[in-house]
Amino acid sequence: MRKLSGVVICYNEEDKIDAALSSLQAVSDEIVVVDSFSSDGTEAICRRYTDRFLQRTWSGYRDQKQFATHQATCDWILSLDADEVLSPELQQEVLLWKSGEDDGIDGYHLCRKTFFLGRWIEHTTWYPDWQMRLFRRSAGRWEGGRVHESFRVKGATGRLSGDLHHHTYASLSEYLQQLERFTNLAAADYFDSGVRAGPVKLLLYPPWVFLRNYVLHRGFQDGVPGLAVSALSAMSTFFKYLKLWELAAGDPKRAGDR
Repeated sequence: MRKLSGVVICYNEEDKIDAALSSLQAVSDEIVVVDSFSSDGTEAICRRYTDRFLQRTWSGYRDQKQFATHQATCDWILSLDADEVLSPELQQEVLLWKSGEDDGIDGYHLCRKTFFLGRWIEHTTWYPDWQMRLFRRSAGRWEGGRVHESFRVKGATGRLSGDLHHHTYASLSEYLQQLERFTNLAAADYFDSGVRAGPVKLLLYPPWVFLRNYVLHRGFQDGVPGLAVSALSAMSTFFKYLKLWELAAGDPKRAGDR
């Protein structure tokens, strides 16, 4: 029987974290929560599920998740965000996996499915959204920039078929609030890696993102929410590259890149 640590990082997630921890409790041998000094009821909820509740000043998604992973006592880790829930099918699949023999695989991708604007999004680039969330911690580490962090393993990887339910944005307003923050972080990551933006990217990339989501990935089959996801993804792309252009324009060392 494999031993499994459920790991979550959080900050002010009292509206969502109960469901995440409840689903982890069904499959994990321990739960570790690393909180960034929440000011709401998050701590009280977490302590109903675990005494491994730690608080640490926020240091970015990658570093915070790496720290949380190190706090676990099991080598196998199931890492969830506070707004993610293991579906009943995925819970059963994880329990079956725990009882199996070692198959030489060091990490498993889970298929994340997002609930947005009143329905599950089953098309666009939002689904299927494969994420490495079940892994042997000794086989890799968290990598990435300010956003889009992921656990990278050195060995073989596999997939589980059950959905990881993602309750990310409660409303369109919440999405737009997050858009400001995440496009800032993404632009800063691009800037640091030497990527630059100009009229071509600003003009061509957003329409391509819309067409890829709505036509190639059949977002039209998700109705108005699918249209919204496609349009918002294009808008996010435009703002990301516009902010990247603004960063370069404001840096005297990059004047030649404008």
